[in-house]
Amino acid sequence: MFPVENTISREQYLLQESYHTQRHEYFQGQITAMAGGTFNHAQVAGNVYALLRQKLTGKSCHPMNSDMRVHTPSGLDTYPDISVYCGQPELSDNNTTLLNPIIIIEVLSPSTRDYDRGGKFAHYRSIASLQDYILIDPEQVMLEHFLDILPDLKDGDSCCQTLMSERENILSCIDISIMRCPTLRARPFSYS
Repeated sequence: MFPVENTISREQYLLQESYHTQRHEYFQGQITAMAGGTFNHAQVAGNVYALLRQKLTGKSCHPMNSDMRVHTPSGLDTYPDISVYCGQPELSDNNTTLLNPIIIIEVLSPSTRDYDRGGKFAHYRSIASLQDYILIDPEQVMLEHFLDILPDLKDGDSCCQTLMSERENILSCIDISIMRCPTLRARPFSYS
């Protein structure tokens, strides 16, 4: 990610964003160009989005791709690779910003790995509706699943985290997150 401007207002950011084809993050007056993804990154994000779309068909939860901006109460505007909301979406900024994701999925790249695990995760934790944060590392074929996200966790505190490194386990983790959607919890998930 590369800073592209000095301090601007959020309104100026939103106006600029409506004209740009490249996506930018915004935080405290700074906009940062988001790094472009590789073929592998796009393929993994596309496959996970397609899987979620298929599994959520007919349910009240819906996946969104990286075209949907998410705003955090801590002030970050960003474009996660995949987000999921349930029920009615809470939208702002002329329906371009989602406020109530329950699942956020980021596909890691070498240039964003540390930020996605650290600073960005801290911002995501400020979202009251967020239940699951999933990081997929396509280079290491590894997934980190943080669940029971609480907005008041401080750095150093932990929530439940699961590491998975086999394809079948990764797909099971995504199934678990789907089952955690509020309207889908009636059917308990079984590992057997």
